[in-house]
Amino acid sequence: MAVRDDLKRAMPGRLVGVSIDARGNRAYRLALQTREQHIRREKATSNICTAQVLLAVMASMYAVFHGPQGLKAIAQSVHQKTVRLAKGLEKLGYTVEPESFFDTITIEVGKLQGVILKAAVAEGVNLRKIGHDRIGISLDERSRPVTLEAVWRAFGGDFKTEDFAPDWRLPADLLRKSDYLTHKIFHMNRAESEMTRYIRRLSDRDLALDRSMIPLGSCTMKLNATAEMLPITWPEFSEIHPFVPADQAEGYRIMIEDLTKKLCDITGYDAFSMQPNSGAQGEYAGLLTIRNYHVARGDTHRDVCLIPTSAHGTNPASAQMVGMKVVPVKVSPNGDIDLDDFRAQAEKHSANLSAVMITYPSTHGVFEETVREICDITHAHGGQVYMDGANMNAMVGLSRPGDIGSDVSHLNLHKTFCIPHGGGGPGMGPIGVKAHLAAHLPGHPESDHRDGAVCAAPFGSASILPISWSYILMMGGEGLTQATKAAILNANYIAARLKGAYEVLYKSARGRVAHECIIDTRPLQQSAGVSVDDVAKRLIDSGFHAPTMSWPVAGTLMIEPTESETKAELDRFIDAMLSIRAEARAIEDGRMDKTNNPLKNAPHTVRDLVGDWDRPYSREQACFPPGWLGVDKYWPPVNRVDNVYGDRNLVCACPPMEVYAEAAE
Repeated sequence: MAVRDDLKRAMPGRLVGVSIDARGNRAYRLALQTREQHIRREKATSNICTAQVLLAVMASMYAVFHGPQGLKAIAQSVHQKTVRLAKGLEKLGYTVEPESFFDTITIEVGKLQGVILKAAVAEGVNLRKIGHDRIGISLDERSRPVTLEAVWRAFGGDFKTEDFAPDWRLPADLLRKSDYLTHKIFHMNRAESEMTRYIRRLSDRDLALDRSMIPLGSCTMKLNATAEMLPITWPEFSEIHPFVPADQAEGYRIMIEDLTKKLCDITGYDAFSMQPNSGAQGEYAGLLTIRNYHVARGDTHRDVCLIPTSAHGTNPASAQMVGMKVVPVKVSPNGDIDLDDFRAQAEKHSANLSAVMITYPSTHGVFEETVREICDITHAHGGQVYMDGANMNAMVGLSRPGDIGSDVSHLNLHKTFCIPHGGGGPGMGPIGVKAHLAAHLPGHPESDHRDGAVCAAPFGSASILPISWSYILMMGGEGLTQATKAAILNANYIAARLKGAYEVLYKSARGRVAHECIIDTRPLQQSAGVSVDDVAKRLIDSGFHAPTMSWPVAGTLMIEPTESETKAELDRFIDAMLSIRAEARAIEDGRMDKTNNPLKNAPHTVRDLVGDWDRPYSREQACFPPGWLGVDKYWPPVNRVDNVYGDRNLVCACPPMEVYAEAAE
């Protein structure tokens, strides 16, 4: 998506800003996050959790490898193939539209549509059916002369590609004359060895799950096993077009149907839609399903959505997107939904109540014991219960949302069910519903001949579903249940080990947390001037990605270890957190300077090992704090980044290197 500069603050998704670090070096960071759901909630302009980042990286590497000349050559080749194809079809007497085109044409075939489509399949080619009398064809760089010749035969012709001279059917006034991809990165990686090393250098800068635990609360960054990932590389999955005839995708159908049955068994729901491409889109689709249900019953006036302030951050933004009026519900001091306020709001808005959005276990990391009562109150006032599936990793095998009283949930397959979502995606957020909502799930004209699609493809990002299917098959019911228990145990182990150094904000009546816990770092700000940002940056020196910061409570860290981490890794993280507390205590006691200390100067890069050193603590303490692996060291590429600078300098194009040099001066 591209917009004018004056609309950038209204864009959904993530934007990158060019910033500088403490040494004046160029640095990049995600910018303008104040637009997003975790901060603005019902006023957010973005409810995006899962962006298609991994796919965007693939596309960007394609551009880096080919460069402007390569991309232009590919485009010219594709267009000339399409022109040749059009010439042959015109010679056979067919009308080709439009007059000008790039890689896609439409052919009027009248009553011959069915015959031609069938003949094309016999030639090993799928063509697109458009209406009752037209056929659509698109070519790309992988289309070979034999492909064109097969298409001509399907239309009744017998030509060779050399029978038609290369030609152009592009409007002259649209031909690009300006330069593009001028940044040097698009001109320096032509050899495969260069390209491989470039990608390796980039990956070395990432602090990813293959290096250490990523304890992001509410994100469930767990193991993506190689055995689960292998099937998505097979062409039988990766090279099937979403709109192929059904009889060419029988394997997909069997897998999707079986996955659906397994998810119904796990959740207690009666039906699933695999369309949503992310958790946020799943929320949107689920709320649309609820809205469609009310409309079908004649309750078009039901548009109020009750959302506790402890609910998942995307909830209010999603409700706003489907036209619902968001009414916040208070949270008790212990983190649970305030049942009295909830009951009062439900009664106040009874006539217009559409839905209630709750997260279970709550975003505070606790299994709320009043959840059934909340569902009963909602149903008594004619509303539907939307239970956010973000924390399903604490429920699988132990409890089911459909049994608790929920009517609809989305499942983050890229969280609980192992699809990778590093950097933001891709993910899947299928929605499960009880039987009375099944008829109102989003449909797709290509799969079930119903309207209401929320995704262009009938089954969303179907090519990554083999990951979750394989995970469930290999784990089995006993394994899935054990994984849930281990996730909860790991979170409680961290909470218990950090007791005394940090306060765990929310716990159950039994003093336990669910699969995540919220650590309060605000006392450090008061006693030592150490912010949650300082703690997060210092964790990088120990080789840890920071937990979720300042959400759902500002100035705190929400930690989710998942079941994938060993006790040794948990202990390494705990050692790092205890070391940070010890450094803060040294500031409190006056043994360490309040502004010039390892916490305020973190993270430390490899450059801090050389040159002048005028800080009142050692290089060893700076770069090798407790928790680092000892045999390996993650070095962050930049020092502390200037956040405000990054918000003011967005990367909407690739400026020349001189611009970056000027920015750093």
